[in-house]
Amino acid sequence: MHRNRELYSFLLDKATQLTEDWYATLNKNDQIGVYSSLDPRVIERLKQQNHQFHVQFFKIFTLEECQFFDLLEEWIDDIGQDEEHLNTPIYFILREFFRTQLQYLDYIEQFVALHEGEYTQAEINSWYRIVVKVFSEVMERFTEANHRYSNKIMKAQQQTIDELSSPIISLDDHTALLPLIGNFDTARGMSLLESTLQQCAEKSVTRLFIDLSGVHAIDEVSAHQLSQLIESLNLIGIHTSLSGLQPEIAMKAVKLQLPFDKVTVKATLAQAINTIK
Repeated sequence: MHRNRELYSFLLDKATQLTEDWYATLNKNDQIGVYSSLDPRVIERLKQQNHQFHVQFFKIFTLEECQFFDLLEEWIDDIGQDEEHLNTPIYFILREFFRTQLQYLDYIEQFVALHEGEYTQAEINSWYRIVVKVFSEVMERFTEANHRYSNKIMKAQQQTIDELSSPIISLDDHTALLPLIGNFDTARGMSLLESTLQQCAEKSVTRLFIDLSGVHAIDEVSAHQLSQLIESLNLIGIHTSLSGLQPEIAMKAVKLQLPFDKVTVKATLAQAINTIK
């Protein structure tokens, strides 16, 4: 009942005006986010995205809902991974969805006034309902896309942080140092095993000093992963020296029977390095 070609044409003709009115009344005092940007390129892209949304949304008055969302999915995905929108608090974005929804309802009211008596109340009500219903689903889908891409970025950033906090530092042609800093959790342990072996191979390391003086906490799974790292290094001919074990970590290592027979253990990094002098 909600499909109406005449209403679609009426709203489509208003698309440009809708965008200009929306931006003119936009709260540009947000401390962060895309809506407060003064960059002309960002502003122009923001308007284009808004206008494209109108063009896509109005098709709900000519299509079945399933067809409509198939077409709108690309717009949702594009905005969901847009850098400027990812750097904008989600509640600001939802605020603008609601403002746009009110714009649509106002224009439908104008259309009804221009065509007084031509449509039944049931038809008019169906237009209002479909706008509210579709906006609700669009906001839900956008939130999901935004969350998905935000998590992807966070994981990539965390991986970079882990790599930077676990660098293999060359001491000479075949000797290197792996200083570990911060809490040693399961996720970090998984990435450490792969990155350490790769870096050692790239640097032709035959002796590796692992200094744990900057590690203050380690869980049981991570302790096992450290054990796997030591075993793996031993298998490829790299002798490992451990130094700087905190008392709590040392007790946990003994309890879990880490392979100390395959490593040299020293109280400090200086003592460990002196063993090769």
